[in-house]
Amino acid sequence: MFRGVNGVNVDAKGRIVMPTRYRDRLLSENRGFVVLTIDTEERCLLVYPLAAWEEIENKLAILPSFNSAARRIQRLLIGHATEVEMDGQGRLLLPPLLREYASLSKHAMLVGQGKKLELWDEAHWDVRRKEWLEKEADTDVAELPEDVRNLSL
Repeated sequence: MFRGVNGVNVDAKGRIVMPTRYRDRLLSENRGFVVLTIDTEERCLLVYPLAAWEEIENKLAILPSFNSAARRIQRLLIGHATEVEMDGQGRLLLPPLLREYASLSKHAMLVGQGKKLELWDEAHWDVRRKEWLEKEADTDVAELPEDVRNLSL
């Protein structure tokens, strides 16, 4: 499981260093391979271990091709999917098109989301996190999905 929020730097060549606590798992379970793709709802990147991405890609591939919403998701997620291998120093080279999509500058945030990670430009992450926290404070419990209302923390 990928947990936590980590600040990472994007170097001049467009690389990030994967935090050690994630690196070991990626090496042992996926030989250091990840798949990067865009998030279709936010200007961030999704970082999947290769094995986890292959499961998702298989599910996406069998969606009905005559359904325009399904085709849109296939085009965006599979079309932007890029397999990347961590180098010996634990770095990932982020393709220019994906860096541009997420507006990644020098400072970024790597956010654990269980089976995947999200990669955000730090300034954009800060703005969105503030918005979510403010909205959460104003959320009526009745608006939450039943599964969340029944969750005990």
